[in-house]
Amino acid sequence: MRKITFREALREALREEMRKDSNVFLLGEDIGRDWGGAFKVTDGLAEEFGDERVRDTPISESAIIGTAVGAAITGKRPVAEIMFGDLTALAMDQIANQAAKICYMFGGQAKCPLVIRTPFGAGVNIASHHSQSLEAWFMHVPGLYVAVPSTPYDAKGLLKTAIHGNNPVFFCEHKLLYSIEGEVPEEEYTVPFWGCRHKKRWS
Repeated sequence: MRKITFREALREALREEMRKDSNVFLLGEDIGRDWGGAFKVTDGLAEEFGDERVRDTPISESAIIGTAVGAAITGKRPVAEIMFGDLTALAMDQIANQAAKICYMFGGQAKCPLVIRTPFGAGVNIASHHSQSLEAWFMHVPGLYVAVPSTPYDAKGLLKTAIHGNNPVFFCEHKLLYSIEGEVPEEEYTVPFWGCRHKKRWS
């Protein structure tokens, strides 16, 4: 089986889902043509899908998530990138009190198919405001799903599951994993959210 990087697996999932569904679009800081994302996950996607579907945004996390929530409840399937996981604190109201609660507040009549992608974790020398692991915060938010892939296979499969679903998903990507390689099938597959797999990596 072919091997690709964690970064490539994420990009492949985004590309495949955008090709299948015109309602899937990306938004975030520096994700477009000029930079392709802080960790290059979205590199090349603006060239294929255009600036309308790969939208560079202002530096305002609350505006990014607020816009994505509005788009999601009106039928789009936004994938919002927050450049560093620490900065999700600036959009906590939009994440925890809006996106996560919409289904409850409207008795299931409204859905919020939103994916929030964000890097987290230390180890790349970018100081304390860009190095935290806050995924445990979001595990305690009713109505919010949390996905934390550890391999390229899971990264692609879980991201596809997140995009297909009708619930908001907080999708955590550890910075040290972007360059690791692993086996990823070329055929279509998804990885379900239910349950987990314990994995060890022996050096």
